[in-house]
Amino acid sequence: MSHVTADQLPLRLDDQATVVGQAVRVPPELPLLAHVDWAALAAELDNSGFALTPPLLSAEQCAEVIALFDRDEVFRSTVVMAQHAYGEGSYRYFTEPLQPLVNALRTSLYPPLAGMANRWAARLGEREFPPELTTLLDECAKAGQHKPTPLVLRYGPGGYNCLHQDIYGNLTFPLQVAILLNTPEEDFTGGESVFVENRPRQQSRAMVARPGLGQGLIFPVRHRPIPAARGYRRVAIRHGVSTIHSGQRYVLGIIFHNAT
Repeated sequence: MSHVTADQLPLRLDDQATVVGQAVRVPPELPLLAHVDWAALAAELDNSGFALTPPLLSAEQCAEVIALFDRDEVFRSTVVMAQHAYGEGSYRYFTEPLQPLVNALRTSLYPPLAGMANRWAARLGEREFPPELTTLLDECAKAGQHKPTPLVLRYGPGGYNCLHQDIYGNLTFPLQVAILLNTPEEDFTGGESVFVENRPRQQSRAMVARPGLGQGLIFPVRHRPIPAARGYRRVAIRHGVSTIHSGQRYVLGIIFHNAT
């Protein structure tokens, strides 16, 4: 198993990571986005299958999102994971209109991720995605996918999330972001982010990431390209969360396609 900490993750540039899509518009409520090196993240996503961002939210903003969890009026549905054999914990999907901070994140993160997704699409012979989130959501609506998918997850002691993929309909944007909302080793122990890459005719590859407060993990929803003898091939990736030993772990999930 590969273990990656926030201060050890290498960010290497390659020639293909110099252009990742449109420039990110930094809204006033998200000044930390101005410090993100999107080309470096694109390179790390290619190399490792996931990429760890610098903090995207301040400590105060993380606390603001955590405080939303118990406000029923801002969510459209709640899932108790044990009831579906998904794991132990619960998560809540935001209703429309999305909370301003969540909406700003979803809207601002989408353009650079669309650039990354389209680089992967070209390698795999798949469809391209529009440069703006509004156009993607219009496509979702035409496909019958109207429900917003950003969510907050909460795990207590003994909590975990089984390996899975976040597919909510026929239209799936290939990347998503998970932002850690509290501090490892202070607010909780355990609870690492786990990724398993299923390579054809090879043993599966397991990877573990440990983001810090406010940091995001960018990772595939379903699969990613890896170099092959002739071009690239798809490898499927699932993600989950290892067991929380103590405390509570909160995560904000930013998924860009809507659900049926």
